[in-house]
Parts: sequence; C-alpha cells; structure tokens
Amino acid sequence: MALRYLSQRLAQQIDEELMSQNGAFSIDQLMELAGLSVSCAIAKVYPVRSYPRVMVCCGPGNNGGDGLVAARHLFHFGYSPSIFYPKRGGKELYQRLVTQCDNLKIPSITDLKQQLKQTDLIVDAIFGFSFSGKVRTPFDDVIQAFEETTIPIASVDIPSSWNVETGPEPNSFVPSLLISLTAPKLGMKDFKGTHYLGGRFIPPALAEKFNLNLPPYPGTEQVVDITGIPVLTEERL
Repeated sequence: MALRYLSQRLAQQIDEELMSQNGAFSIDQLMELAGLSVSCAIAKVYPVRSYPRVMVCCGPGNNGGDGLVAARHLFHFGYSPSIFYPKRGGKELYQRLVTQCDNLKIPSITDLKQQLKQTDLIVDAIFGFSFSGKVRTPFDDVIQAFEETTIPIASVDIPSSWNVETGPEPNSFVPSLLISLTAPKLGMKDFKGTHYLGGRFIPPALAEKFNLNLPPYPGTEQVVDITGIPVLTEERL
C-alpha cells in the first residue's frame, strides 16, 4: 500500500469540499475531530504516566484551534496541559475554545523558556498547511526554542516553519511525532520520525475522487500509525 501525499493546493481543495454544501462539515466539527485525533496519537506515543506535563503552543489560525481542542482532550485524558498562545486568533470560534480551556483551569503561560523547564512534551500547533512565507515575531523565537530543546515535540499536520510541499527550511526543528490530518502533506514525504494519521471522517466517495488511498483505521481508533508506509505523490484528480 502507498499513501497519497497532498500538495498545498489539493489539501485546500479537499478542505473546501468538506465544508461545501455537499460536504456539510462545519469548521467547528473539523477542528474538534482534528484535536481529538492529535490527543489520541499523543496518548499512544507519549503515555500520561511518563509525559504528564504537556505544553501546547498555538498559532492564530486553524492549526492553533486544533491545538486548543487537543489541550482540552488531553486534560480529560489525565494530562496536565498548559497553553502558550502568544498571538491569539480574533474569531469568535477561537475565543470559545479558549474559554473551554479556561473552564478546565488549563493554565495559559507567557514565559516560554520558563515553562520549558517544567514540560515533558511540546505540542506544535502553530502553523498549518496554509502557511507560507517567513516566520515572524513572536513565532521566530518559538521556532528557535524548538530547535534548541531536547524535549520531544509532536507537530500537528506539518511541523511549523516547514514548507508544506518541499519540507524543512534551513534551521528548522524536526519533531519526534507528526500527526497528519485528513492525508499527509507532500513536504512530509521524507519525515523519518513516528507518523500518525488522523481524520476518520472522510466519506468514501471523496477519498475515491481525490485518490487518497487512505489506510484502514483499526477498531474504534481515531488515528492510525503510518510510519514507514510508502509514498504515492502523483497529482491525480
């Protein structure tokens, strides 16, 4: 079996179709499913007994929203999450996600370097597959901290600062765990770490239309381990 790895354009097209009148998913639903997948993968690879303290680093867009949802689920899974959210998204959706975390008394931290001293695992939910261009303040310092730390990092969909189609940029960090969403992205084809896929909601007709060649999810699992599975990269629509 080979997995379809998506270009940025194709990933955006699939998202648009999922949220179209025919697809009928809302952004809230997709974000909830993504965050649940992320937390499930983390629980498999980094069990709570060994990695209880998780710092979730969130960006201002949908990837950051996925991180906020993941923080909430990790709390319910028994972890002690904290949230680093230096540039908050202005949409009402993100504000509600923050309130949900506040209601669980998940701490929001402002001193990244200090928090790194009391963290067992970092969740990178800063930039998703729509990101392009240069990393700017305040996230340039965050990416540098990721490069320098020895704490394991779990990245949501793509590692922040990587190019979605060509992979790591100069001075990019390499996460130990990558949780791809819906289907893995083209720039991740040479990723050598532990690689999970989440997104057990794709209608079979849509998967067939875009030739996604998705692996079966075992039992009731929300994620599937795709580490080492060969890559299919042809752009066939």
